[in-house]
Formats: sequence, C-alpha cells, structure tokens
Amino acid sequence: MANGILIIDKPQGWTSMDVCAKLRGMFREKRVGHAGTLDPMATGVLPVFIGRATRAVEFAAGSDKEYIAGLKLGIITNTQDATGEILEERAVEVTRNQLLAALERFTGDIEQVPPMYSAVKINGKKLYELARKGKEVERRPRPVTIHTLELLEGAPPAGADFALRVVCSKGTYVRTLCHDIGQALGCGGCMASLRRVRAAGFTLEDSVTLDAVQAAVDRGEGESLLLPVDSCFAGLPVLVLKNAAAEKKVRNGGLLAARGIPDGEYRVYGMDKTFLALGRAADGRLSTVKSFFEV
Repeated sequence: MANGILIIDKPQGWTSMDVCAKLRGMFREKRVGHAGTLDPMATGVLPVFIGRATRAVEFAAGSDKEYIAGLKLGIITNTQDATGEILEERAVEVTRNQLLAALERFTGDIEQVPPMYSAVKINGKKLYELARKGKEVERRPRPVTIHTLELLEGAPPAGADFALRVVCSKGTYVRTLCHDIGQALGCGGCMASLRRVRAAGFTLEDSVTLDAVQAAVDRGEGESLLLPVDSCFAGLPVLVLKNAAAEKKVRNGGLLAARGIPDGEYRVYGMDKTFLALGRAADGRLSTVKSFFEV
C-alpha cells in the first residue's frame, strides 16, 4: 500500500486534478490529493499526497509559495493570462525604473480582487462557471501577502517582456498580480507564463516528472520515489517518545504529560523512530493535532 509524498513537476496543459487522477491509476490508490492548485498553463512544483499521507494536505496547502512569472505588458485579457481572449491592446512606454517602482507598490500586504476565471465561489457558484456564460459579478478584495517581488535579470520567458520572482502567501493569484501591475503602469498587462519553484517547503530539486514516475512504476519501483510524510513537517522540532505507555497514549489520541517541553508543535515519533503524529505541547501536556501512523 503506497503512502507518501510525490513532488511532481507538473507539465503544461494538465490540471492539478489531472495529475492526481493519473497517479491514482499508477499506484492503484484512491486516496490522492494535492497541496496548492496550479492552472493548466503553469508548470512546476505540485506536492501530491498518496495514501494516509493525504492527512497532511491541509497543513501543506497553507504554506508560502515561490514562482517565476513572465509579465507581458500592453495586453489585457479576460483571464488575466496569455491563454485568454484579448480584450485590449495598448502601446507600452514603460522604463525599467517605472516598473521597479510599480513592483514596490505591490510588495507586502495587499488586496486582490479574485479573477472571474477562478474557482472562488460566490453564492454557491464558481466564478469561472459564470465567466464562461459571459457573466461578471462583484467580487470582494481579499488580503494576500507578497513577501518578495523582484525583477529578474536575463532573458524573460518566451512571450514575456519581463521575468518576475514572486514569493507569496496562500491564495495569491499571480496572474491578477501581473494584471494589476499592468493597470498601475497604465498600459495593461497579463501573465505570459508561470513556473512554481517552491511549495510546502519542497523545491524543483525535489520534483520528478510524470514520465519518470510511470517508468519507475513499470519497473515495480514506484514507491521508492515517495517521500515520507514527516518531510512535510521538516521545519518542526522532533519529539521521540521514551516508553511504550507514552506511545500507546499517543496512538489512542490521549493527552500525554510533557513537563519541561516548550510550548509549540512537534513531530512525534515512537521508540522505533516511526513517525506517529503532529503534536502540540501546551501547559505541560502533549496533544495530538493529527495522527499519521498506519492503523
């Protein structure tokens, strides 16, 4: 039975759910989920959780993410990216310094209006379903955080005028960021390309292609590519239980005395170093946030 995390380098043209469906077939495992949707045009890091590891999706999905985005100025589309219908074309007379000044305005805590072509629901309807019917509804701005927004040197991605490095919070629409930068510059703009280089603490160096996974599965070695679920919590301190009684309490979801242990979240392991749970210490007691051992 497969249990673990696969960091897929998502190919262009695939939805995130397409990737999950493909992996369900490869590993013959119904429990497959991803952390952080990528649009079909985007490529890059897509953490996929298989088997009991799907219990960690909720913790991974909320992490910061890093992208390399291609910005195309002078074109406004209905999807805010290069795949959409061109609504308007404008002349571009923007200097590098003007662009740098605009980027500063979009760094930090900002608000974004979700694009109509998105999965955000309003009154039970997904926005993209309404958009496909030619409808547009009012959307409330949402707070997001742009930790880093910088102009990269060198040749931009194909079809783009500039390459931007974006480190942002969960819920950020990079295509909306490109659109809004274009609006601020007065010439309009859209996202020409998008590559995610980091998500849930994993990077492109951790990733594998679907072709590589298929080849490994065909050799009977697919599970060798799976990362252990505790790698999702690599930034947390480790707590190894010292006796069978303590381990039994954790396995049963009970509170455990944790005197002298600083308050906070921990990776909790059994005496044999088996990863048991994500735990939280508070006021001298350890409680289970989520268990990960095989029942």
